[in-house]
Amino acid sequence: MLKHIYKKVVAVVVVLLSILIAPAQNDISSPYSMYGVGLLSNVTSGAYSAMGKVGYAMQHPHLINFKNPASYVAFDSLSFIGDVGFSIYSSTLSTKYISQKATLARPDYFAFGLPVTKHWRTCAGILPFSNLGYSISDSRTVDNVGDVAYLYSGSGGLYQIYWGNAFKLCKGLSIGLNASYLFGNLNYTQSAVIDGENFFNAMSSRTLDLDGIYLSAGLQYFVMAKGKHLFGIGLVYENSAYIWARQNDFAYTYTTSTEIPCDTASYTNSKGNLQLPQTIGGGFSYQYKDKLWVTADVSWQNWKRFHLSTETMSENFNNAMNYSIGVQFIPDATSSNYAKKIRLRIGARYSTGYINATTNGITTPISDFCVSAGIGLPLKLFTSNSSVGILFEYGSMGTRQNNLLKENYFRFSLHFTLQERWYQRVKLD
Repeated sequence: MLKHIYKKVVAVVVVLLSILIAPAQNDISSPYSMYGVGLLSNVTSGAYSAMGKVGYAMQHPHLINFKNPASYVAFDSLSFIGDVGFSIYSSTLSTKYISQKATLARPDYFAFGLPVTKHWRTCAGILPFSNLGYSISDSRTVDNVGDVAYLYSGSGGLYQIYWGNAFKLCKGLSIGLNASYLFGNLNYTQSAVIDGENFFNAMSSRTLDLDGIYLSAGLQYFVMAKGKHLFGIGLVYENSAYIWARQNDFAYTYTTSTEIPCDTASYTNSKGNLQLPQTIGGGFSYQYKDKLWVTADVSWQNWKRFHLSTETMSENFNNAMNYSIGVQFIPDATSSNYAKKIRLRIGARYSTGYINATTNGITTPISDFCVSAGIGLPLKLFTSNSSVGILFEYGSMGTRQNNLLKENYFRFSLHFTLQERWYQRVKLD
């Protein structure tokens, strides 16, 4: 009886925390997020994040892998799966002379999957797509004016609500499709504040309200050799989506004493579209019994085609290559010894970067490298297939060369995977 009470309490707490994902603000602190739609989240479920954010050629009956929708076909035919993750982020921005730290905590994702028919599985969830957040100040002395402080800031981001379906075509072969609704807003503000009371200061802001449909299709094929060696390949294509954009611009002058707009205010409103790049990715995996997983992914994104309405921004972007590798090891999944059933995970990923940062006429690609490690702890309170995962991630983005910023970041994540019986016939004697 007490066990059932504990189960209900834990389930309610996890659900309540996951509800916070929808209104949660994508608060980050990175000047590199000013490009495009912000820094891409590239979120994967906790287990696969600990393995370098792999997933193209991975599937498991009790894990949700929304990186490749074809993987849903592996869901247990009698089980409901829920997965939710939360993280604490800490980053340090630095130049050759100064540094700045920032820390934030937020939910990562919420997803659930279940069987529909013998050859059809479905999955749905919500996760962040991109994050925008920065604050930059620059002071200069202007002739006949004095000291002027230029302030630049941004906030917002995009969220992704997806519904995915996977179908088993034949033994080992499956296909899947994620249909996602992207929504959110991007807010940019810049101002010039003059040191003195005899001048008007200037402020301008731009808000982009975005929403649209984004599709991701996947294929996976697995073959067993000698009853204990499982080889798998996976392919994913994400379309070059056109997202509806509504742009609002507001500019005005004000005095330092009142900060009330003067009669020189202006306002414009326009509609257009934003084109997201297409992604083509593939992966390979090898599994030995239920003890060892080794997998690697590679993907390509054509950011050179990114644009907002008729404004082409190819000079700010590179076509990016992304590489990931991951390993999971379980000493003995069937052992009665709890310690031997703990899942050990490590991984690494590298991206050539899709952002071009220009200073003093020199253009530098902003690459990103990260290593990760984690464990999966069986959660006996529910079923032997439920678990709680812990993830540690450390990475570095950017460079201090050419007067740019380097960002070192650390992430601690906690994720829950809950598996319960979905439907089972009761036999009467």
